[in-house]
Amino acid sequence: MKAPLELPRKFDVITIIFNPNSTGDAPKLAGELHDELMIKLPGTDVRLTPTQHAGHAVDLAREAASSRNALIVSVSGDGGYNEVVNGVMASGSDDAVCAVLAAGNANDHSRVTGRQPLAAAIVEGRVRRIDLLRISIDEPDTSQDTNQDMEREAKSDTGPVHAHSYIGFGLTPIMAIDLEKGSKGAIKEMFSVVRTFSKFKPFEIRQNDGQRRKFDSLVFANISQMAKYATLSEADDHPADGKFEVITFPHMAKWKILLTALRASTKGLGDQPSYEQYRFSALKPMPYQIDGEVKEVRAGADITIDCIHKALPILG
Repeated sequence: MKAPLELPRKFDVITIIFNPNSTGDAPKLAGELHDELMIKLPGTDVRLTPTQHAGHAVDLAREAASSRNALIVSVSGDGGYNEVVNGVMASGSDDAVCAVLAAGNANDHSRVTGRQPLAAAIVEGRVRRIDLLRISIDEPDTSQDTNQDMEREAKSDTGPVHAHSYIGFGLTPIMAIDLEKGSKGAIKEMFSVVRTFSKFKPFEIRQNDGQRRKFDSLVFANISQMAKYATLSEADDHPADGKFEVITFPHMAKWKILLTALRASTKGLGDQPSYEQYRFSALKPMPYQIDGEVKEVRAGADITIDCIHKALPILG
């Protein structure tokens, strides 16, 4: 039986966070949402809050979460929303509510969890809680690092970081890195994917039981869909069941990977094993993708993925 929704909430402060330099329509959508809420919720403190630099949304969300009966809206894609979620979690508030208005290239979370237009959901004020993924990385001693190693460390996160949708190792982050280097546009993106896929090599990890395994892809999913069309699992009450699904592509011939990807985008991958925690070690430096943002772990890092049950209040 699913848990009942919380009682409708009346928000005292609504903070709308957006990137004013976004190449998309985030500034326009943020302004329209602000104006609509000013009309529908007279007397509510509705704030338009632009970011000033990369990572600024974390600080803005942490500060906004300190207000009583706060709602923090991220007008962004999955990556921008990830910053807002991590800011709210860093605030220590168990009361601040998060929401996302899709305005980016990757909008998996909004597409999967959204139930009605955001302005209507805000006015209605019904709140529910979802799980979050948490990745904790225990990296080896870096006191003897070279300059190159120190540059790599600057790109990694050793403290716990939360994800609202997924964390992926292997093929997914490698393709994301290549797309970031290339130009936007469907045709150019397609060629980037093909080029990267042709050069892709598998990665190896050491599992918690000491066994070494080689993968092409390893994804920890809090939602059932990814990359617009791929259905990763058939979990009914995702993402509030207290577990995450683990989708593995053991190393295989490239044509088999393509067939698996095709099945994911048509029929779906079916039932997948679920865990409350998953631990492994990286044998070499490798990138990973967290809600669309690419980061990196060092060789020898011990990695733990946890499900934090119903950690985040969102609009129902």
